[in-house]
Amino acid sequence: MMKRTFCMHATTAVAAALALGIATVVVAQPRFGNPSPTAGSETSQRANDSADQAVYRPVEYMNASRKGPALIVIPGEIKSNNATFLQKFTANNIADFAEVELSAANFQVLERSNLGPVLREFELAYNLGDPQAARKFLGMGKLKSTKYVVKFDILKTEQVASAQQGFDGRAIGNIAGALGAFSGSWGGARAGAVGQAAVGSVQTGESTGVWIIGMRYKIINAETTEQLAQGYTEEKMEVGAKSSSVLGVSQSQQGGVSLDTMVQRLVQKSVWEIDSKYK
Repeated sequence: MMKRTFCMHATTAVAAALALGIATVVVAQPRFGNPSPTAGSETSQRANDSADQAVYRPVEYMNASRKGPALIVIPGEIKSNNATFLQKFTANNIADFAEVELSAANFQVLERSNLGPVLREFELAYNLGDPQAARKFLGMGKLKSTKYVVKFDILKTEQVASAQQGFDGRAIGNIAGALGAFSGSWGGARAGAVGQAAVGSVQTGESTGVWIIGMRYKIINAETTEQLAQGYTEEKMEVGAKSSSVLGVSQSQQGGVSLDTMVQRLVQKSVWEIDSKYK
């Protein structure tokens, strides 16, 4: 009887261990290697420290535990004339970010793909405030449950400030060489030549640019096409670079938050406000 009880306990322990092992495998985050030939070097460390500031970070939405109403995100408008921004972004990119964040905030986000080829007509119905045309599309499938239509517009993308500074040692090096030459001694001339080479090799440079990007969101009643709420938020984006060179040894570094990251952060701020005020 004791032997049988022992075997049962052992079997239970093994099963628990296996279950724990399986749970660990399922829960564990995937890990990836770094094939870069400079991995672990000083330049790699500096570059990664800078990139860590721009990596995606999920937001803890205050009402995420409460299920939000059904909504659909339609592509907004990009009203900036900045060529760099327009080359990189479309309104669909911003709507994709918005769908991700609204889902994270526990809103019932309906797929724009459900509208298929009539998506553009659907957008026009809401942008023109035509409730009759809008309701015609809302009668289709899953869209019947839509309560809100949400759009995100980029209103501003502009570089508002820039600054540069640097040091070029060649002028001072030339002065040191001239003073050595006029010293009248061989030692002074030699020291002047060494000073000219050393000081003249020193070159440093630093530049910084600051952008301001502004986003507006609108919440529209899906039934009446009336605007229920809107909000606006701005963020600064700083891009910088610096370099130095001394006696042939040079180093440089550049970085900053990218336009992708800036747009996603603006969407997160907007969704946080929608979640806290209009759920």
